[in-house]
Amino acid sequence: MARPEQVLVLEPQHELKFRGPFTDVVTATLKLSNPTDRNVCFKVKTTAPRRYCVRPNSGIIDAGTSINVSVMLQPFDYDPNEKSKHKFMVQSLLAPYDMTDMEGVWKEAKPEELMDSKLRCAFEMPLENDKTHESESNKTVSSSTSPVKTEHSALPKSASASLDDGEVKKIMEECKRLQMEVQRLREENKQIREDDGLRKRKVTSLAAPHSSSSSGMATATMRDEGLSTRVLALGVLFFVIGVIIGKLAL
Repeated sequence: MARPEQVLVLEPQHELKFRGPFTDVVTATLKLSNPTDRNVCFKVKTTAPRRYCVRPNSGIIDAGTSINVSVMLQPFDYDPNEKSKHKFMVQSLLAPYDMTDMEGVWKEAKPEELMDSKLRCAFEMPLENDKTHESESNKTVSSSTSPVKTEHSALPKSASASLDDGEVKKIMEECKRLQMEVQRLREENKQIREDDGLRKRKVTSLAAPHSSSSSGMATATMRDEGLSTRVLALGVLFFVIGVIIGKLAL
């Protein structure tokens, strides 16, 4: 009994192309589309499993959706005289409505339920003309991006200039503020001096009666002292006169 026709649509359909150089991993993309109204289980197999890494290599594609499969060729020494014999096969089957275990579905699947598509692999090395074209394209891209770099490099200069203007403006504002502060301090100092002079005048006016009374008392004291001295001098004078009179009487 013939197998059913593949329900998945493959892009590309027959050949996976890998473009060198092959000194690094080279990746080809395989698109699997499910145009049906049923979910479809799939598996991707290869004849050289050690040379390729496939992600994802199995799964379920929902109805009306698609999935991209990355096929990664591992680095190897490329020989242009050697033709690739590697092949891939995409195997699929309609997922049961009550599916719970995909591995169990694959194990229990009947041969007449399986669908498959095969693809061959092709290795290509870029030609010298392609390399020249790519190098020229890279140069064109770098030359086109160089003005952008120059423009970006010029941006920091203008930014720094604007920054200097901003700093100068801040300095001028700070100087103005300091001048106003100095003027305010001068006015406060002048006010303090005026208040201090007024306070001194009040203290002097209050102390004047006290000093005048003290000076009056001092003057009276000096007068009393002068009077006592005069009385004492008169007494001594009378004593001397008395002594002289007494001697004359003898």
